[in-house]
Amino acid sequence: MASNDPKNGGGGSGFFASLASSISNLGSAMTKSVNGLVGYEGLEVINPEGSTDDAAEEASRGRWKQEDRDGYWKMMQKYIGSDVTSMVTLPVIIFEPMTMLQKMAELMEYSHLLDMADKTEDPYLRMVYASSWAISVYYAFQRTWKPFNPILGETYEMANHNGVNFISEQVSHHPPMSAGHAENEHFTYDCTSKLKTKFLGNSIDVYPVGRTRVTLKRDGVVLDLVPPLTKVHNLIFGRTWVDSPGEMIMTNLTTGDKVVLYFQPCGWFGSGRYEVDGYVYNASEEPKILMTGKWNESMSYQQCDGEGEPLPGTELKEVWRLADAPKDDKFQYTHFAHKINSFDTAPKKLLPSDSRLRPDRYALEMGDMSKSGYEKSSMEERQRAEKRTREEKGQSFTPKWFDITEEVTATPWGDLEVYQFNGKYSEHREVADNSEDNTDPKSIQFNPWQFQDLST
Repeated sequence: MASNDPKNGGGGSGFFASLASSISNLGSAMTKSVNGLVGYEGLEVINPEGSTDDAAEEASRGRWKQEDRDGYWKMMQKYIGSDVTSMVTLPVIIFEPMTMLQKMAELMEYSHLLDMADKTEDPYLRMVYASSWAISVYYAFQRTWKPFNPILGETYEMANHNGVNFISEQVSHHPPMSAGHAENEHFTYDCTSKLKTKFLGNSIDVYPVGRTRVTLKRDGVVLDLVPPLTKVHNLIFGRTWVDSPGEMIMTNLTTGDKVVLYFQPCGWFGSGRYEVDGYVYNASEEPKILMTGKWNESMSYQQCDGEGEPLPGTELKEVWRLADAPKDDKFQYTHFAHKINSFDTAPKKLLPSDSRLRPDRYALEMGDMSKSGYEKSSMEERQRAEKRTREEKGQSFTPKWFDITEEVTATPWGDLEVYQFNGKYSEHREVADNSEDNTDPKSIQFNPWQFQDLST
């Protein structure tokens, strides 16, 4: 939105006038560094609520003990500039008791917005509902704890939420790739995700290399989502926090309509943080509806003219508001995140490869970091043993619920091999739901393994 030309993603000259000042603050806000710390000259420590003056003070804060922090910094220095998605063994002190497969399911919390997008006959309001759904998960994404990397073949199932059946599977280990599918009477959701990172010292850029498609069932409309990157600040020094500056683009591949939303970067003293502004455009790239709000609070919309200005006689209408969250939750979980981790959302005859059953995840949830670390190391070694066995046997890993396609799609951060839902899970779920097996899922042992006879 650098210009007022709506075809360039811009808008009215007056409505989002604050955007330019927020961008000008970005250069200053993102160059704070620690002064006076011997051995750490030039290291970025950013206090989102402060300025350059308090960088040294901010560096002493955070979850790390000083001796752990210094040791970890010495270990990680050699990885600056690298993709560290799976090359570094990380301590469980920075983890949350959830896996990346479960985190994918958090997109379903406000899935009723996709129901509404399917029900409405207004093509532009459809985009308002659908893009608000895409924004709604960012409150959960701001958590500063790292989810566990899934074991190859690991899955996560969710049921009992808005009529949605959800399945995700770890389909590749190197590079780490996950695939997900969700469905109810109004929509299907399909995603292939291959996170890419760049370690920058005390921060990390997370590039969402992936493809997200939503099909609305009533009219067969297909929506494509391209989210902004995410920046995690103060990984080692200071209090960790998350920002997602840049554009989110949702395109209606059926009609050509699209939404362009700009996530404003955090400036000095928190200015601009959380703010999202943008427009719904028709296929001729003319603005039809303006959208504004905060990704940690609510989103609203209003009809606009061809210059992006609000139409006379119209007013902002709220389309989404964040649900109440638990107070002082250790892992900053929402109520829905707790549901994802619980067996309340588990279907009948839960797959033994489900993330809920991981012993390291469960130990961390119970507060036993020592046992969590031990179990995590044990499973990672078992995974390496499986890889060696596959190589010795000349075999390759084949996912159960998703098939790799010949399609390679381009993203702003690199090409992506696309996996598609093969339908076998739907058949499995129908049989499981009609079975008389009432096994307590908590009694199931975690088992994503391809070879069952390997020594653990």
